Amino acid sequence: MKNFFFDALGINSTNNLALHRFARAVGIPIDRLRYYNKCNKIPTGNDLQSIRETTGISEAELMIQMGVMDSRIRSLFQKNAKQIYSLIKPQIKNHDKRPSIPPLVYETKLGKLYQGDCLSLMKNMDNDSIDLIFADPPFNLKKLYPSKVDDNLKTGQYLKWCAKWADECIRILKPGGSFFIWNLPKWNTHMSEYLNGRLTFRHWIAVDIKYTLPIKGRLYPSHYSLLYYCKGEKPTRFHPDRLPMNICPHCVGDIKDYGGHKHKMNPDGINITDVWLDISPVRHKKYKKRNGSNELSIKLMDRIVELASDAGDVVFDPFGGSGTTYAVSEIKNRQWVGIEIGPVDDIVNRFENINNDIDHLNKIRKNINCLITKEDLKRRIENNWWTPDSVRKKIK
Repeated sequence: MKNFFFDALGINSTNNLALHRFARAVGIPIDRLRYYNKCNKIPTGNDLQSIRETTGISEAELMIQMGVMDSRIRSLFQKNAKQIYSLIKPQIKNHDKRPSIPPLVYETKLGKLYQGDCLSLMKNMDNDSIDLIFADPPFNLKKLYPSKVDDNLKTGQYLKWCAKWADECIRILKPGGSFFIWNLPKWNTHMSEYLNGRLTFRHWIAVDIKYTLPIKGRLYPSHYSLLYYCKGEKPTRFHPDRLPMNICPHCVGDIKDYGGHKHKMNPDGINITDVWLDISPVRHKKYKKRNGSNELSIKLMDRIVELASDAGDVVFDPFGGSGTTYAVSEIKNRQWVGIEIGPVDDIVNRFENINNDIDHLNKIRKNINCLITKEDLKRRIENNWWTPDSVRKKIK
């Protein structure tokens, strides 16, 4: 494991005596020094001043050694790019050699599933070959996966790994293609910064999902982040679903007045926003495809696939999990390529029983792209609630 902060200061992280002496010399608590090292954070204020005076290291040198550079350092690198490249060129590895392709373990009329490391597969995929990429990587939460992958990396290691698979995703994505990353806001803040120099930002989508009790000392974490980028100026495909208006589930009355302009509302539904409140976590055993692990909602993947792809397009997901991306793609007549580093039995079983997902998806689809669902419309008419004729005729 890398210790960029300690290495920059010449501190042996395994020598507790040396670390205590350094802490006394700079007047910074050991816990805070370890925090800077573990999280690869640049000290600021009095801490930075004390370190500079004690060690003689400059802020710029510390930033470069830790790989945390601000606009000043980046600007200097840009101005001196030729000289810098000439120095590092002999150390740049040759990436022309491709690893072996992971084994193909399952195939359908539209898709192929491989088992192994996603990086090995992507390095064998053609440039500009994928229309839509959705990535749901491990969240680095110290979970024990059947694949035995290390889910407890240091921040720098985890982000470096994320950058590797993201680079390959960007390479294989077609111009105009869309790239979605599903992760905790903590990690997607870093991924967004990284992607901003390579792709075009479209949206940061907040998906409201509550899994557990609040964590002490923090605000209640109640949403996941879904980053949405495209390759090039704008996406080739963009046709989001429309959602029904907010209606009380008990009396089917209005929850919102929409500024008094309900009569002008689109009969096909409300424009979808970048805050998704209607994606429930997959908890019911009826819909769970694997035990002991969270899995993606079919409703979430259906919305993404509909928004950013057409029938016949190629969808890729580098982290197979329970196979939700692949199942939805198959049902919606998209070609797909998938890979899972761990066991794939749950994914294969899912396809062997794909009619269950078809029925589930049909139930989801019947309640979108309409202003009022058929069931709610009937009850609203009975209760003499407002129902625009255009909607009534459409649903009848």
